[in-house]
Amino acid sequence: MIHECSSVHPEAIIGKNVTVSAFAVIDKNVVIGDNTYIYPHAVILEGARIGKNCRIFPGAVISGIPQDLKFGGEETTCEIGDNTTIRECATVNRGTASKGKTIVGNDCLLMAYSHVAHDCIVKDYVILGNATQLAGEVEVDDYAILSGGVLIHQFCRIGKHAMIQGGSRTSKDIPPYVIAGREPLIFSGVNIIGLRRRGYTNEQISNIQEVYRILYQSGMNNSDAIKHIESNFPDNPEKQEIIQFITSSQRGIIRGYLE
Repeated sequence: MIHECSSVHPEAIIGKNVTVSAFAVIDKNVVIGDNTYIYPHAVILEGARIGKNCRIFPGAVISGIPQDLKFGGEETTCEIGDNTTIRECATVNRGTASKGKTIVGNDCLLMAYSHVAHDCIVKDYVILGNATQLAGEVEVDDYAILSGGVLIHQFCRIGKHAMIQGGSRTSKDIPPYVIAGREPLIFSGVNIIGLRRRGYTNEQISNIQEVYRILYQSGMNNSDAIKHIESNFPDNPEKQEIIQFITSSQRGIIRGYLE
C-alpha cells in the first residue's frame, strides 16, 4: 500500500493496511497506526505518532519543528489520536522542552489551513475550522468547535462543548458549554443545540444556564459569583466543571454581554 513514488524512511514504523500515496514523505522516528491513509504530498516528519484510521490530506505537515525561538532541537513528539482527519495544508508542530509533546486527540477534524502550534493539547471530538490558528500551549477540551478563521492567543484554554464564532480572536479563556461571539469576543449564551445533540437533558442544560446567569448577569464579580453558586446551587458535574475551569484560569475568562 506504499506507492513507489513516495519517500518512506526505513526506520519509520508503519501499521497494517496503511496507504501512503505518491509523493508523500514519511521521515524517521515516525509511527503510523493501522488503516491510516496518507494522501499525496502529505509530509510526516520526525517525532510524529499517528493513530489508527486517520486521514492526512495533501499538503498537510505533521510534526514540523516548533516556530519557537527557544526550541533547541530537543527530541519531542507530535501525537495524533485515532480516527482523526487532517485536511489540506493543515500544520501540527511538535512540542518543545516545555511539555515535550503536542497532542491532537481522537475523532478530531482539523480543516484546511488550520494550525496547531507547539505543546498544544487538543482533546477528543474537536473541530478546528478552515484557517483557525492555535498559538503555543493552547488547550482545547472535548467537543469544542472553533469556526473558520479563529485566532487563539498562546496559553489560552477553550472549555468542553464551547463553540466560537468564525473570525473571532481571543486572549482570554473561554469557559465550557458556551457560545462565544461578536467583536470583541464575549459570552453570547449557552451552546444549547450542541449540548442537545450530545445527549444533555433539559435539566442539565437549565443548570448550566443558571450558573452562567449568575456569572454574567448578576452584577457580581467572578469571585463572589462563584461563592454564590457553590453555596446555593445543587451539586452536579456541569456546575463543578464550570467552577473548576474558572477558578483555575490564569488568563481570566471572556466578558459577558452586560459588561
